[in-house]
Amino acid sequence: MRLTRRNLLAAAAASPLAGIAPAALAAAAAPSLVAPQAVGFDPVKLKALSEDLQGLVDRGQLAGVTTLAARKGKVFHFETRGLADVETGAPARPDTIWRIASMTKPVIGVAMMQLWERGLWRLDDPVERHIPEFAGLKVKAADGSLVPQASPMNMAQLMSHTAGFDVSAGYAQAGLRSGDLKAMIRRLAALPLAAQPGTDWRYGPSVDIQGYLVETLSGQRLDAYLAQHVFGPLKMPDTGFHVPAEKAPRVARIHTYKEGRIVAGPPQAIPVTPPVFLSGGGGLLSTAGDYFRFAQALLDGGVLGGARILKPETVRLMRRSVLAPGLKVDLYGPSQAGVGFGLDFAVIEDPAAAATPHGKDTFYWGGAFGTWFWIDPTNDIVFVGMIQNLNGSIPGAGTPNVREITPRRLYAALRS
Repeated sequence: MRLTRRNLLAAAAASPLAGIAPAALAAAAAPSLVAPQAVGFDPVKLKALSEDLQGLVDRGQLAGVTTLAARKGKVFHFETRGLADVETGAPARPDTIWRIASMTKPVIGVAMMQLWERGLWRLDDPVERHIPEFAGLKVKAADGSLVPQASPMNMAQLMSHTAGFDVSAGYAQAGLRSGDLKAMIRRLAALPLAAQPGTDWRYGPSVDIQGYLVETLSGQRLDAYLAQHVFGPLKMPDTGFHVPAEKAPRVARIHTYKEGRIVAGPPQAIPVTPPVFLSGGGGLLSTAGDYFRFAQALLDGGVLGGARILKPETVRLMRRSVLAPGLKVDLYGPSQAGVGFGLDFAVIEDPAAAATPHGKDTFYWGGAFGTWFWIDPTNDIVFVGMIQNLNGSIPGAGTPNVREITPRRLYAALRS
């Protein structure tokens, strides 16, 4: 089915959810809504957020999008619009399941810190203490020679992308994800580091490595550990590395662009059985409602609905930058002013320098297919956004910059 404005509107009209007001739409899936003004937002100004997103769908720039915002633990905005699959015309719904890619990373960070709370590792531990295969890893110098590490990579560096591993593209021929987590460790152990530990921020396999550590430190498979210690306690039934076959129709299709308009991307299998490689760096699927519960638990100091997953002081530690002085976060270039990096979260240390309306100490991340979220402890706000585009997080690759549009509109509506 070719996406046109007529087809999109026809598909929406054919949906059982057609014509239902946003509040009623949200009621189709937890959580329930409160009025924006009840939590300090101007409902008239907030409409600009909805209008912007609807415009992107209407113009064929997005297939479908779900956005959820909460303040003081109360959801005041939860809207789904457009299509989950432009080829079949299936509408996006509040319970649509999305591939969240690198939004998996903060989940693994929480698992790691649960094990830290149990005393199973320390931030200044050399990584080789827990992964002996990494003992004595060399560093590839600028002239191509291999030199020793100036100081052993440590666990805090592993959790902040500064342990010396290369960016993901640097391992394109290494087949890191072609076996299980143990096979990945063996392959990495045979390769040099790309930088001296602590001297450069490189976005690569660090969180896949953390997934391996969760397994070895806990004695459980990564998926089993997360189900027992994160997803179960937080009541996140639609989050995991695979979906049961009966839930597969709820998984959104990955889309791409042709001549500036959204089209169906290449076919991608939906994982209905546990994959061999459990990617802590990017393997989870989830819903907006599920991920909201995860984010809200962190905003509330590691607890939600009586279920505690972390201590408050541990959450504060995670959202404090651990980068060496002068080291910058550089995801797509240039480096990001005013932004530090904690333990599997980016952190806005200086909103003015970062040119963002987010509150100070906001911690956040996003996924390769364009999903995004932030947690703002200064203003007591959680936001979760879901889209599904190939290269959806790369500036200039076709996807509208929803990560800038949404905070600008949301904070413009914040009045107290």
